[in-house]
Amino acid sequence: MKYSLITGGSRGIGRAICLKLSEMGYPVIINYAANKDAAMETKRLVEENGGTAEFMPFDVGSMEEVNNALNDWVEKHPDDYIAVLVNNAGIRKDNLMFWMSDDEWHNVLDTSLNGAFYTTRALVKYMMNKKFGRVINIVSISGVNGMAGQTNYAAAKAGVIGMTKALALEAAKKQVTVNAVAPGFIETDMTKDLNQDELKKIVPANRFGKAEEVADLVGFLASEKAGYVTGQVVAISGGL
Repeated sequence: MKYSLITGGSRGIGRAICLKLSEMGYPVIINYAANKDAAMETKRLVEENGGTAEFMPFDVGSMEEVNNALNDWVEKHPDDYIAVLVNNAGIRKDNLMFWMSDDEWHNVLDTSLNGAFYTTRALVKYMMNKKFGRVINIVSISGVNGMAGQTNYAAAKAGVIGMTKALALEAAKKQVTVNAVAPGFIETDMTKDLNQDELKKIVPANRFGKAEEVADLVGFLASEKAGYVTGQVVAISGGL
């Protein structure tokens, strides 16, 4: 059985991706760090739509927690493997660089960059052995263009973009694709503190995107139809 793992899958874009991959027939593994109630709601929605879901709580920024959780799952599923990995977990701690604390810098990089490395390293070998896999990294337009007040977030996402391109070259011969999705302004909990009325003026589409629109793009990249697409960064930003 081919499973899918979505880090930060309890809400927002992660929840929408869980629902999309479930619709495609994948049993989904919902990773979360602390918000169990939100993860339970995601599981309920997946099952309500006829899918199957299970929890895998761990802090993606902790190598020990990642390895323990994934090794335990592999031991319990000797005939299965995680064929689709969506590295979605990420946090924002915005600040101007000259005011940014060490914790604001390291916490963002630990979650977004190191977390993507730890989870991918643990799972890509199984995908390559099975000669099918999909690694999809959720990055950001901030990691492509930069954004004032987000030197930590932009650096983390730019690092994941570099990792995406390099790993795609390593894994392509084994039919494992590695791509990144770069959302612009999307209506989620992470953007609820932003002034949408002002920011949408700089978006050519004149609106924020929907989490479901990001999930549809992830669904395509996870499908067999996207087997010749690898090493790419696909923006979904309304033209921003």
